[in-house]
Amino acid sequence: MIVYQEPLFRPPSEANSLILQATLGCSYNECTFCGMYRQKAFRVRPMEELQQEIEWAKRRIPGIRKVFLADGDALIAKASFLKELCQSLQANFPHLRRISTYASPQALQVRSPEEMQQLKQVGLSLYYLGIESGHDQVLQKLQKGVDAAEMIRVAQKANQAGIRLSVMILLGAGNRALSQGHALESARVVNAIQPRFVSTLVMTPVENTPLWGDFEAGLVDTLSPLELAAELRSFLAALDLKASVFRSNHASNYLALAGSLPKDKPALLATLDQVLKDPENASFIPEWMRGL
Repeated sequence: MIVYQEPLFRPPSEANSLILQATLGCSYNECTFCGMYRQKAFRVRPMEELQQEIEWAKRRIPGIRKVFLADGDALIAKASFLKELCQSLQANFPHLRRISTYASPQALQVRSPEEMQQLKQVGLSLYYLGIESGHDQVLQKLQKGVDAAEMIRVAQKANQAGIRLSVMILLGAGNRALSQGHALESARVVNAIQPRFVSTLVMTPVENTPLWGDFEAGLVDTLSPLELAAELRSFLAALDLKASVFRSNHASNYLALAGSLPKDKPALLATLDQVLKDPENASFIPEWMRGL
């Protein structure tokens, strides 16, 4: 059977996927805002264990169509390991449509386009990349380990390999002082990458992280819902994407927005304009949020 080593995380869009912990923890694990894997030491799991779990899932969960490789950045594992794992998934799940994983910038640095292309051929075709911000000062404060130029470079390696990218931006990561710069620079980076999917989350201090310490010391601005809406509007207005899906459906968001870009960009901006102009009378604003 599959026994997960908690805590376990997955993107919202992987709700119906088989979650397979190919690795445990995060090999980088230095982002100041992230508490997901602080209590785990990173390691790649033995192939024998994974094969047993695949066999169990094959017998008890027929018709699996999607598999998500956890934990934090399974892509950092050796290409030969990932290839063998994906080939096993393909052999055991005949209805499998895609395999996906989180991809840290550090994992993308070590994976060559040729390796990524080979892994795509055995099903690993979607990476979730936390950009968080396109503003170098914000990235440095978040300790992402790369600047904006490097984020673009490694993401374009994945593009070169034909990988679909789903990227995330952290609203509020620049605090009030850098809010607009964070929004505009993040849009610039996303435009350069041209990902298939774009989503926004709200930066939320969680315990046992460096960000939490700064928050308790009063060094972190907590943007109001309307300030976050203004930041999101600036970000969306500056996006120039050819064919991307936008979502703000993570639980941290105050407004659940969705659309295809560029087609739905005017409607998304109009919704945000309505919120900013008259939040008290915006019917889709939760009651608790009014007046904030």
